[in-house]
Amino acid sequence: MTTFRISEAAALLGVSSDTIRRWVDAGKLAAERDEHGHRQVSGPDLAAFARSQIAAGDNGGRSSARNRFRGIVTEVVRDAVMAQVELAAGPFRVVSLMSRQAADELGLEAGVVAIAVIKSTNVVVEIPDQERSPS
Repeated sequence: MTTFRISEAAALLGVSSDTIRRWVDAGKLAAERDEHGHRQVSGPDLAAFARSQIAAGDNGGRSSARNRFRGIVTEVVRDAVMAQVELAAGPFRVVSLMSRQAADELGLEAGVVAIAVIKSTNVVVEIPDQERSPS
């Protein structure tokens, strides 16, 4: 079974290690101690907790889109017709191409908090190299 150190769980959920520790101490997230006394969270427990956090969250209204990433706008590049907007959502970079008019109407500038809403018919899931089992 996959297990995650507190710091790894924090990175996956986009929170601090202290937040994970508080959730564990409050009994909101299950964790066990390893042979060295370090707390670790099982993959299934972390997934269930993440699912419960998503279900408890407000998606900002009624929408069929389920992929929502809250972040901060880091850059907006405008030309006469289009704008490229980049957000930092936790450790992730999200880039959107939109009309300049839309970017102007939304007031998108570096430093503005925004939510990237993604609805796609094609999503690729990859496993990082360090997570792959040798075959």
